[in-house]
Amino acid sequence: MTVELSARRRRDIVDALRRGVVPSNGLDALAVGLDRFTAALDDDLDRVAGGGSGFKAVRGEYGAGKTFFTRWLAERAKRRGFAAAEVQISELETPLHRMETVYRRLVEHLSTEQFAPSAFRPVLDGWIFALEEDVLAGGAIAEDNAEALDRAVSDLLERRLGDISRSTPGFAAALRGYRTATATGDHGTADGLAAWLAGQPHVAASARRAAGVKGDLDHYAALSFLRGLLTVLRDSGHQGLLLVLDEVETLQRVRSDARDKALNSLRQLIDEVHADRFPGLLVLITGTPAFFDGPQGVQRLAPLAQRLATDFGPEPRWDNPRATQLRLPGFSPEALVELGHRVREIYGSAAVDTRVDDAYLATLSRAVTGALGGQVGVAPRIYLKKLVADVFDRVDQFADWDPRQHYALTLRADELTEVERNAAASADDIELPL
Repeated sequence: MTVELSARRRRDIVDALRRGVVPSNGLDALAVGLDRFTAALDDDLDRVAGGGSGFKAVRGEYGAGKTFFTRWLAERAKRRGFAAAEVQISELETPLHRMETVYRRLVEHLSTEQFAPSAFRPVLDGWIFALEEDVLAGGAIAEDNAEALDRAVSDLLERRLGDISRSTPGFAAALRGYRTATATGDHGTADGLAAWLAGQPHVAASARRAAGVKGDLDHYAALSFLRGLLTVLRDSGHQGLLLVLDEVETLQRVRSDARDKALNSLRQLIDEVHADRFPGLLVLITGTPAFFDGPQGVQRLAPLAQRLATDFGPEPRWDNPRATQLRLPGFSPEALVELGHRVREIYGSAAVDTRVDDAYLATLSRAVTGALGGQVGVAPRIYLKKLVADVFDRVDQFADWDPRQHYALTLRADELTEVERNAAASADDIELPL
């Protein structure tokens, strides 16, 4: 492993694995088998940073690492100056055919390298600061001339928001109002207008009146608000936005009318992206092969199927990383052991390094995979959870504890996900001596 990690990031990674969840940072250190995607994805990020836009679809079975992949890419993008947002698609909370809801969730989960979700207010404040800095950099206005500075910033704001003002005058008006409220210390109005810009419903009428805006965000205005957000991100120094639409395969389980609307919305979004109507946006969706290839998913809408069509051969190693769809083949037994090596290094314990050798990592990986019906692609989460919580922690704390003598792998139904339970030989307790 060549990725340098601080002691705090190492602790955060180990703690997340101990709890059985994907770590929030440091994912490069765990990215086994993703090297073949990096060059193509970096090219995509470069194109978006240059004012273009892009779309990718990631396919993989449950347990293939789709969530890890998207968060790894988001971390990579944020290091390059992008903002990122991960939106979980669901019929009740975030239906894909209701773009106002998707936009609202996007803002709620917006993050940058410096700010955790929601980074929307820091982005707005950074945008205002950048406008002031650009005016002062011209040298024609002194910093202590508040009145002239305010007029010049207002003029610059109008020029930057010219296109947005024509298509969505409300977004530009709310930004003007937000800036004014912030400058005058009217925090209540600023909070209300920030909420309105974020797509939140039921904003106080007094805040909306202050900016001259009306009503709540609807489906059609949401895409214009997204363009406005991209403008704000660019003008506040960000390279662009990575938007992840996760678990899109849930569309297969919704009512047929809602499914058809959602698939058409996805088709429209792809067309808008490919027409460069969202400069600075990279959209990434995830789904199972059944979603992309089955009758209740993408294939239900022929124009969408045409846009996502990708030819996959029998050998994943020859897949084209530049294609619209990327295939995650899942873990091999060798990759699972390599992952154990990396986590052992991140754990950073001399006792663990000495007493948990490579042979034991392989033994535990075989035991976990066997308990899950031999499905190695389902094994990584529970393998790492057991490795850290049951083995590394005990070896690190108890000098006379030997995993080969004192540990038997036990998988309880209540600690497994639904996919892991289905893969297991039984939903009852499973105990396998190592």
